[in-house]
Amino acid sequence: MVHGFESHQGRDTHVTSCTVSPETKFADLGADSLDTVEIMMALEEQFGVSLEEGGAENIVTVQDATGLIEKVKVAAA
Repeated sequence: MVHGFESHQGRDTHVTSCTVSPETKFADLGADSLDTVEIMMALEEQFGVSLEEGGAENIVTVQDATGLIEKVKVAAA
């Protein structure tokens, strides 16, 4: 999951695995709310899931995004 975030965010910033951990807040990486929505859309595509509208509003950290994607994947199984 962290790698998925790095792949997307790294296009716009200098984010590396050294700076991203599960506890990393998107805001600390310079992501605003629009960036977070775009990241979530990219992760939806990468992991083949569909997240609820407004789901990004509750995403603060990389772990939050991971948890949401895992929850959706389990529910779809």
